[in-house]
Amino acid sequence: MDYFVHETAVVDPGAQIGAGTKVWHFAHIMSGARIGKKCVLGQNVMVADGAVIGDGVHIQNNVSVYGGTVIEDHVFLGPSCVLTNVSNPRSEVNRRSLYEKTVIRRGATVCANATIVCGVTLGRYAFVAAGAVVTRDVPDYGFVAGVPARWKGWMSRHGHVLKPGPNGVMVCPESKLRYREEPSGVLRCLDLDEDAPLPAELATGVKNYRQFKKENP
Repeated sequence: MDYFVHETAVVDPGAQIGAGTKVWHFAHIMSGARIGKKCVLGQNVMVADGAVIGDGVHIQNNVSVYGGTVIEDHVFLGPSCVLTNVSNPRSEVNRRSLYEKTVIRRGATVCANATIVCGVTLGRYAFVAAGAVVTRDVPDYGFVAGVPARWKGWMSRHGHVLKPGPNGVMVCPESKLRYREEPSGVLRCLDLDEDAPLPAELATGVKNYRQFKKENP
């Protein structure tokens, strides 16, 4: 195999796992699941039949990815966050043919213990705060928090809240990448295409979030 599976994990026949992926303790990858390259699946992760996971995805401990979920490249799912696939589940009513599609787009982050109600789309580099309950779509770079989750502002690709600057340009304090909100209300990076990989010099953090926040009040 060109991927790693811990001896306590279970990978059912028919599951697809990409090169360089690591599947850790007590995980279960079901038949029909598709997982890309260089992913990391932590302890007690379950990936169901019909779930699709891209490359470079990090899924922390105790997360279940159900059928009908599409996770694009470089998504981060925090510990014990919750994904769903039926809005009105009943044990007496079989709705397996009615799973609602949830899409988590490239680079998005779902923090610990957050819940994503099925049928929504999290945009590229969207950021869902810990414990939030997301019931509606979140745009690219959108930052949401609370129960139910509410809009809090824009978050840079490096995970920093963006503040208005001259001529409407917002600058990430860590990467120095520039962003601007278009008239349509969509945020775009001025220096790097949203689907382009980060340059090597920007792919390793040098300070934690609190340090940047203290230096950029």
